Amino acid sequence: MSNKVDVRKVAIIGCGFVGSATAFALMQSGLFSEMVLIDVDYNKAEGEALDISHGMPFAKPMNIYAGSYDDIADAAIIVVTAGANQKPGETRLDLVHKNVQIFRQIMPEIAARDCQGILLVVSNPVDILTYAAIKLSGMPENRVIGSGTVLDTARLRYLLGRHLEIDSRSIHAYIIGEHGDSEIAAWSAANVSGVSLTDYCCSRGHEDQLSQLSQIAETVKNSAYEIIAKKHATYYGIAMSTKRICEAIIRDEKSILPISSLIRHHYGMDEVALSLPAIVGANGVEGLIPLRLSVDEHARLVESARILQDVLRQEFPATDQVPDQAEE
Repeated sequence: MSNKVDVRKVAIIGCGFVGSATAFALMQSGLFSEMVLIDVDYNKAEGEALDISHGMPFAKPMNIYAGSYDDIADAAIIVVTAGANQKPGETRLDLVHKNVQIFRQIMPEIAARDCQGILLVVSNPVDILTYAAIKLSGMPENRVIGSGTVLDTARLRYLLGRHLEIDSRSIHAYIIGEHGDSEIAAWSAANVSGVSLTDYCCSRGHEDQLSQLSQIAETVKNSAYEIIAKKHATYYGIAMSTKRICEAIIRDEKSILPISSLIRHHYGMDEVALSLPAIVGANGVEGLIPLRLSVDEHARLVESARILQDVLRQEFPATDQVPDQAEE
C-alpha cells in the first residue's frame, strides 16, 4: 500500500551549510507545518532543529525535529542536500565520485519507504546527482528533480537588473544546461517585459552589448567560485532557490523554472539530466518549455549535455542506464 502524502510536511536530508540554511528558509516560508531533519550526525540534525525551533514564537506554528528515514515516507517534498562540499579551486564535477557514492547509500533508504512525494536534489554536481537519484531511487522521472540552474538564473537576472537599472523581477532570462562550467546564458530568448533584451539594451543606450552581456554571463558562471573563495561555502542563495521550487510544488503553481530533470529526445539530447525551463507543479516536472535558441546556443547546449554524459558513463555504465518509465 502506498504512503499517503502529507502536503504540509517536508524532509531535509543533510544538515550542513545548505541543509540548515534551507531549513531556516522553509521555516520562514510558512509552506509547511512539519519539518524533519536527517543527517548522518544525528546530534547535528537535532541541534539545527532545536536552534530553529526556539524562534517559533516569532513565526508560524511548525513542528521541527530530528528524525530518521522512517520519517520521510509521507513527506510532500524530500530535499536532499547531503554530500561533500565544494572546496576553493574545485569544480562541481570534481565532486562527482564521492557524492555519487553518498547517494548510493541514501537513495536505497528512500526507495525502501515507497515515498509518493517529490524528491528534490540540491547536492552538487546537481545534474549528475539528479540522474543518480532517478536511477537509484526507483521513483518516477517526473517526481525527481534537481535545483538545476534556478540559482544561476537568479544571479543572471540580478546582475541584468543592476546593469539595466530595472527591477530584476521584470527580466525574463535563463541559464540552461549544466549547473556548472558549461552552462549557457540563453540570450536569444531573453526579454524585459516582452521586449527583446537586445532591443531594450539599445533603447537604454547600451551599445557594446556583446561584451557587456558576455561579462555578465561569465560573472554568473564564476559566482560560486568567488563566494567559496571568500567565505568557503555558498548557502543562502541556494536555500532561497530551494524555497522557490518548493512553493511551486506545494501550491501547484505550474511555474516555469529552470530545474534539472531527465531529458529524453529533446534538442537532440537524450539520457542526461540538465536544466531547461520546465513547468513545475504538484506532480513535479509537468513539461518542458521550448526556447528559441540561436545556432550557437543550441550547439553549446548539446556540448553541455555531452560533458555531463561523459561523466555519467564513468559512474553508470551504458548497460545500466535509466529505463523508460511510464508516466504516473
